[in-house]
Amino acid sequence: MKTKRAFPMVLVTRKAEKSIKNGHPWVFFDEITDSFGEIENGCIVDVVSDKGTYLGSGLYSEKSKIRVRILSHNANDKFDEAFFERRIRYAVDCRHSIMGDDFSACRLVFGESDGLPGLTVDRFSDVCVSQVMSYGMEQRKDIIYRSLIKVLSEYGVSVRGIYERNEASLREQEGLTPFKGWYMPETVSDSDNTTAVITENKIQYTVDFENGQKTGFFLDQKYNRLAVSKIAKGRKVLDCFTHTGSFALNAALGGAQHVTAVDISQKAVDDAMHNAEVNGLSDRMDFICTDVFDLLTELSAKNEKPYDFIILDPPAFTKSRKTVTSAERGYKEINYRAMKLLPRGGYLATCSCSHFMNNDLFVNMLKSAALDAGVQLRQLEVRQQCCDHPILWNVPQTDYLKFYIFQIV
Repeated sequence: MKTKRAFPMVLVTRKAEKSIKNGHPWVFFDEITDSFGEIENGCIVDVVSDKGTYLGSGLYSEKSKIRVRILSHNANDKFDEAFFERRIRYAVDCRHSIMGDDFSACRLVFGESDGLPGLTVDRFSDVCVSQVMSYGMEQRKDIIYRSLIKVLSEYGVSVRGIYERNEASLREQEGLTPFKGWYMPETVSDSDNTTAVITENKIQYTVDFENGQKTGFFLDQKYNRLAVSKIAKGRKVLDCFTHTGSFALNAALGGAQHVTAVDISQKAVDDAMHNAEVNGLSDRMDFICTDVFDLLTELSAKNEKPYDFIILDPPAFTKSRKTVTSAERGYKEINYRAMKLLPRGGYLATCSCSHFMNNDLFVNMLKSAALDAGVQLRQLEVRQQCCDHPILWNVPQTDYLKFYIFQIV
């Protein structure tokens, strides 16, 4: 690289060079062959090939296996406040354009997909909930949050506060302390209130962003829930792994005859019951706190078919390649049991939110479960995560949600 640069430099292997040129933003620790200049944890480094070709600039993380997260391939970028404001603006403008009335409850920033690796931001009405998962992004979050508030204000959105859900173990791998709480709590007028009310698909939810899973509510299934509601009319529905009851409520609002919502967490069941009451849907719903695997086994043993629509929305059974095989067994077990329970002509909505359980594995698992259950699957819909979780084609990690609707024939 002939031009003198202000940033320290790392040289990478040809494998990493190829990956970066193909659009992937990660450089792993064992792909760095040499370095030049004083490199501090979280600083910007230039990434160059073994021949000195400039490949990009990114955030350096000295403890993570992902040693560099590429921010830009433009050698003229300065990575100042204006740079991060542009990135936030692109992300928010995109959501405002594509989400319409759903802009009030959506994912505003989706990490690598928005050129902000290691950062997630969800909006729940007047609150933004963030997760920061890289050391360099943690150092720059003040700039990013200021930009976020500024850009949202231009759309007439007044942010009550930014709540940080930085509890994931990945932070420890980055050398960061896990924690949760308000960012600059002294600026939040009602800091004791850690809930927000949102409306999605005409259903009102109270989001507990302090104690709920991830950021408090799973926004990525928004339009998949709507797809379920359109075929639920007159049906007896079993919603497994209901969490806050979102699929179950959509089915009930869609005109289901009755919906049974199941989750192993009593808090999740309580939250789902509350949401049903608020939306006036309790009269056609019941809620069970139990293990879904046990329930499906018990129902199968009775040799009855009490439901004609089953929804399977399990948590990620695997978060690494090492456990994919055992996760596949878990996915197959619940899908096999559901297929056995459903009558001919019944409907199955099933999904996986694990990136490591890729679509090919998921499809092959479904074929195997159907074969063992002695049924055929008629595919009606194939869906993915909501469009506010955009998929960057050269970054497979951003493509994680598989969602299928079948009829049993």
